[in-house]
Amino acid sequence: MASNAATATQSFGEFRPASLSLATIGLSLGTFMQVLDMTIANVSLPTIAGNLGASQDQSTWVITSFTVAQAITLPMTGFLSRRFGEVKVFVWAVLLFSLFSFACGIATSLSMLVMFRAMQGAVCGPMYPITQSLMVSIYPREKRGMALAIIAMITVVAPIVGPVAGGYITDSYSWRWIFFINIPIGLFAASMVAVQMGKRVEQLRRARIDWVGVVTLILGVGSLQILLDKGNDLDWFHSNTIVALAIVASISLVVWVIWELTDDEPLVDLRLFRHRNFAAGTLALVLAFALFFSISLLLPLWLQNVLGYTALWSGLAAAPIGVIPILLTFWVGKYAHKFDLRWLTAFSFAVMGFICFRFGSFNTEVDFWAVALTELMLGLGIALFFMPILTILLSDLEGQEIAEGSGSATFLRTVGASFAVSIVTYLWTRGGVVSHANLAEHINPFNDEVRQGVAAMGGQLQHYAVGINGVITQQGMQISFNQIFDGLGVGFLLLIAVVWLAKPPFVARRGGH
Repeated sequence: MASNAATATQSFGEFRPASLSLATIGLSLGTFMQVLDMTIANVSLPTIAGNLGASQDQSTWVITSFTVAQAITLPMTGFLSRRFGEVKVFVWAVLLFSLFSFACGIATSLSMLVMFRAMQGAVCGPMYPITQSLMVSIYPREKRGMALAIIAMITVVAPIVGPVAGGYITDSYSWRWIFFINIPIGLFAASMVAVQMGKRVEQLRRARIDWVGVVTLILGVGSLQILLDKGNDLDWFHSNTIVALAIVASISLVVWVIWELTDDEPLVDLRLFRHRNFAAGTLALVLAFALFFSISLLLPLWLQNVLGYTALWSGLAAAPIGVIPILLTFWVGKYAHKFDLRWLTAFSFAVMGFICFRFGSFNTEVDFWAVALTELMLGLGIALFFMPILTILLSDLEGQEIAEGSGSATFLRTVGASFAVSIVTYLWTRGGVVSHANLAEHINPFNDEVRQGVAAMGGQLQHYAVGINGVITQQGMQISFNQIFDGLGVGFLLLIAVVWLAKPPFVARRGGH
């Protein structure tokens, strides 16, 4: 009883839960559930569309609504933390996420599902950055690297588990269970954090609501996210819808940035970028995560559309990427601070760059084990990326700046990933068309190999044309795939210079100072 009272009277930022392990499990499960949900529904979209009587194109709003709502609330993390407290925001966010997961599972129409997915995204926006802030605050200074390493492992493993779990649950049970499984996880996570951290003292501030910031943020980020999600489908700026979205996003975001920099109580404190390590670390995180997300996006598409893998087998081929991060989590968390984190990050970028070059050397004859082994090696780069870069960008932030800075960095990382999705998808498709045209130039009646092929088909020119067109399409997409991965490799190597803009020391500051 005395220990509890002593704990309750501790000053802000010095709180230690009764069980550090249980508090860590609760925070980790809540974040794992949220990150998992970003990818678990992707492979179930065809089934969901068929079950709810919607088209494949309409079903993509299940993903778009979630990402748009999440992108809008992410930058509000700092404001919500100051107004209500980090623990309270986390617990309520997890509980509401569980409630809306149940609502998604019982949805009887696509419009209902999209609405509840948007609510899911809105309430889960602050969960990840607040988890970072709480983990940093409850771990002793010398063990904070371990806290960030655990978060980094979740960031890597959850998106891998998502497609595999989603495919298995949908095939074996029902797509509704990809949402129902969140309920027991969420209730357990929320109860653990509430019990272990409910007495944490927090500095609350009844700041006024920055309504100009709220409205311009919703308009700007919402328009930008929809533009990025639908750009490829609507043929980009040949569509009046995309042009209108671009105008709204540009004007709103410019007004938002100017307002936030000049307002006395801004919704998002953009002045945090005055900190050198936060600015350099965030830039490196956003660009590197965009490149990494491009790999995660393009690889399963290539495996399924070019090599003919099923969704389950493409997920299994990508799964080895999580092995090394899991095995190295303890080592990275315990010993990384003994090294210059810029060297660790530079090494991780070099590894990921050379792995991209290896992917760029593949052809359509590559086997499953070659892909899986390359993904395994990519895991080494990932294991040494997230924890060091998170430590760098948080190193010169103090107190509640950590939650605000983490929210801003995560928001920019999310927008960067959205840009990556749109750009890489466009480049791969466009490159495949160009390569197809170049290869098709050699197919004509005057080519000896063509005449021999037609003769082998019994003189059936149409049959030969159908067959050779399929081969050309496959090879065209393969060439485009190789070109993009070579470009990603160059991008990772160039990013090494960005990390060196940061300056040591990189020891995370105390939460209460």
